[in-house]
Amino acid sequence: MIDWVCRHPSLKYVLEPAFGLGVFSRLLLSRKPEVEITGFDIDPVILNEARNSFKNFPNVNLVLADYLFNDWQNQYDGILCNPPYFKFHDYENKRTLKEIRERLKVNLNGFTNIYTLFLLKSIYQLKDGGRAAYIIPSEFLNSDYGTYVKRYLIDSQSLNHILIFDFKENIFDDALTTSAILLLSKDASTSSVSFTTIESRQQFEQAKIQIKHTGKAPASNIIRAKELNPDIKWRAYYQKQLSTKYKHLIPFKQVARVVRGIATGSNEYFTFNREKVKHFNIPQSYLLPCMTKSKDAHSPFFTKEQFEHLVCTNANVYLFHAGKSPKDPAVWNYIKLGEKKGVHKKFLTSKRTPWYINENRPPSPIWVSVFNRSRVKFIRNEAGIYNLTAFHCVYLKSDLFSNIEADLLFAYLLTNIAREIFSDNRREYGDGLKKFEPNDLNNGLMLDLSRLSREEQEEIKILYHAYRKSVLENKENQAPLEEIENILKGKYLRR
Repeated sequence: MIDWVCRHPSLKYVLEPAFGLGVFSRLLLSRKPEVEITGFDIDPVILNEARNSFKNFPNVNLVLADYLFNDWQNQYDGILCNPPYFKFHDYENKRTLKEIRERLKVNLNGFTNIYTLFLLKSIYQLKDGGRAAYIIPSEFLNSDYGTYVKRYLIDSQSLNHILIFDFKENIFDDALTTSAILLLSKDASTSSVSFTTIESRQQFEQAKIQIKHTGKAPASNIIRAKELNPDIKWRAYYQKQLSTKYKHLIPFKQVARVVRGIATGSNEYFTFNREKVKHFNIPQSYLLPCMTKSKDAHSPFFTKEQFEHLVCTNANVYLFHAGKSPKDPAVWNYIKLGEKKGVHKKFLTSKRTPWYINENRPPSPIWVSVFNRSRVKFIRNEAGIYNLTAFHCVYLKSDLFSNIEADLLFAYLLTNIAREIFSDNRREYGDGLKKFEPNDLNNGLMLDLSRLSREEQEEIKILYHAYRKSVLENKENQAPLEEIENILKGKYLRR
């Protein structure tokens, strides 16, 4: 990052927006002791420590202030930053987003992470010919809120290079996220953007050497800036897309709709096990059978028998469902207990009237896991129970254009083909963690199963039921799934 910024031919004014203890500035001054540095931080203790460290450098001006609300009038030759990582509910997002929107005349999603706001403001403050280097989570490249950020990057014509770290270890100690380095400049060299995937420390060292000597990192892919699409996940520019192996693909939302599970706002309060039901004397009519934790569903088929087993083991499998006007005294006592504990003042509950009414989310025939490390998990909800946010709900559509049977769809979802096609739309976090939001799946692709002949569909369903039988008898046999995959590959694999 320092090498990139130092390639500025006449570097004089440098900004470090999230100064901390001044790691960037220390290294920069060791190379260019004459540069004038401005640093911002909101922590008085850390900034005082930094001032002591830089007391012999009169050309370093440290300011105790929030960078996002200050210094808009100044521009810099170089900017170096490792910004804070706060999700939308961990900072004053409404006030901060309003400031950035009005200053930059840019639209932003309410879920925007604060690190991208630092980035956008720094691009605005970069002089013509100036250079900036940011190390940030790569989350925005493939998230919904990142669409607006990527559009600003394109419009500003400042993005030169993105290095994405695909290390298996976690780069940020306190944030489970992958990282990326963005190299930016406001000059004539931004007609294309280079993407580099760094998968090992050896590759990283090679990239560092090349940037230092040539100003360019070895590129995995180079895209003309005018061809960049902010509306898609930019993973397509730096990772191989597995779906390209198949033909006759359609959006998943054409056959099903994915929505998140029920968000209670306080699972501890709203979920019950058998002992808790007895303790508070809550009638069964005020409880809904519910999957509350992903670990409780360890099989691709969740049956009524498995639900009863969870009940017997005292697992949390009930959801408090008081209704608008409960008549039972025990239910009212439990509602009053929630108010005594302040449950009604929590983020979600405070927005509901009355606060103890949960979302109306009917049981779905299929669940899909939110997080995974190896592969996305689909579960057939044969018990017909509700679910919390540990799983997303998959509801099948049924109309003139899509009338896929649940068994046929689920048979497809169990295959490695379905999982690898969906993986093109995943979100990646540190330590190998992957995540799917509902729209990642809705907008993901799948094989167009309507192209299967009636005979092929019937054969797949027979194989599916054979696999189901083996699982429920605790003698799981993968052979039927392999046969299903062979049928699908014969029909959809590109030759």
